[in-house]
Amino acid sequence: MSGPAELHDELERLRAGDRYRRRRVLDGPQQPETRIAGRTLLSFSSNDYLGLANHPDVVEALRAGAARWGVGSGSAHLVCGHSRVHQALEEDLADFTGRARALLFSTGYMANLGVISALTGRGERLWQDRLNHASLLDGARLSRGILRRYPHADAAALASLLDGQAARLIATDGVFSMDGDLAPLPALARIARDAGAWLLVDDAHGLGVLGRAGRGTLDHCNLDVAQVPILMGTLGKAFGTFGAFVAGSDDLIETLIQHARSYIYTTALPPAVAAATRVSLALARREDWRRAHLQSLIARLRAGVSQLGLTLGESSTPIQPLILGSSRTAVAMAEALEREGILVTPIRPPTVPVGTARLRISLTAAHTEAMVDRLLAALESASALAIGSRSA
Repeated sequence: MSGPAELHDELERLRAGDRYRRRRVLDGPQQPETRIAGRTLLSFSSNDYLGLANHPDVVEALRAGAARWGVGSGSAHLVCGHSRVHQALEEDLADFTGRARALLFSTGYMANLGVISALTGRGERLWQDRLNHASLLDGARLSRGILRRYPHADAAALASLLDGQAARLIATDGVFSMDGDLAPLPALARIARDAGAWLLVDDAHGLGVLGRAGRGTLDHCNLDVAQVPILMGTLGKAFGTFGAFVAGSDDLIETLIQHARSYIYTTALPPAVAAATRVSLALARREDWRRAHLQSLIARLRAGVSQLGLTLGESSTPIQPLILGSSRTAVAMAEALEREGILVTPIRPPTVPVGTARLRISLTAAHTEAMVDRLLAALESASALAIGSRSA
C-alpha cells in the first residue's frame, strides 16, 4: 500500500524504534537556562559555543542593522541583494581566516552543496570521511561524482585506498559534529597534495573555539591556504548568528560566484544579520577568556564523568559525547535528565551509526562551573537507568 497509509506506517516504525524526532518550542533566547513548555531547563544541547547568541552588543547590532538596512535582503547576491555590510563581513572573514577572499552563503548546508558541485563533475572521484556531515555527503551526490568513503579519521587507510588513483577532491569535517574529535588534517593535506586533489575542510565546529583568536582547526594544526585551499565555516555556532562562508583564493571565490548554484539561486543573508555577525566576530577574536573558560569546563566535565564510572568519547572540544549504544538507552537517559531539569538531546541513528546512540553534551562559555556540577549530579542519578536499559 502506498500513499498516506504508507507514511503513517513509516512514522510508527520510527516511534517503535526510538528514532522519532520531535521539535521543542523555546520561549526565550538561546542561553544556558531556557524556557520550554513552561519549564526552565538547564541546556547542554546548544552549539552557541562562545555564548554570543544573546550577547547584548550582538543584539544591539542586529537592531541597528535592521534600522539601517531593513530586514530582508530582497534578492540574491548577484541580483540586488549584496549590500555594503555583506561586503564588509566578507572582508572581515577573509582577514580572520588569513585568506584572499570569503564568500557568504545562507547556510552551511548550502555552502557545502555549492562548493562541491561547483568544483566536481560527473565521474570524478571524491573521498570523504565516513562520519562527515550530511551536507558534505549530499554535495558529493549532487555533483554526480564518484563518492568514496574512508574509515573515520584514518589517513593511512585513505592513502592505501587511493594508492596512486586520481582524486578530484578530499573533504572532511575539521571537528566532527557528533564526536567532537579532530580530523588528522596535516596527514590529509599531504595526501591531497600527492594526489593532486582539492582539500576541503568544513570547520563549522572549530572556528571560534580552536586556534589563535579562534581561527579554528587549521590554525590549531598550523596549516595554511596552500595546504588547505578550501575552508568552509558557519556563523550560527560559535559566532552566535546565522549563515556560512567559504574562504580561499580569489580564483576559487570567483569560480563559486559563477558556478555554485546554491549561491546564485537563493536570497542573500539579511543584511542586519551580517551587521550583527561583524560584532560577534570581533568579540570572538579578542575575548580569549571565552575559550579559556570553555577548556576549564571541558576538563571539569571530563574529570567528573570519569569519577562516575561513565565514559565520554575522546574529545578536547565543547562537544562531549556520552556513548550509550541503543536508541532506547539514549532516550531513557535524556528523559531522566529532563526530569532533573537538564536538557541534553539524545542522538540516534541515522545521524550516528547503529549501536552508537548517545547523549551529545555541548558546553558553552556561558555555562558556569556550578552548572556543570549540576549536570554531573543529574548524570549520577540517571546513570543507573542507562545501565539497566543498555541491553534493551
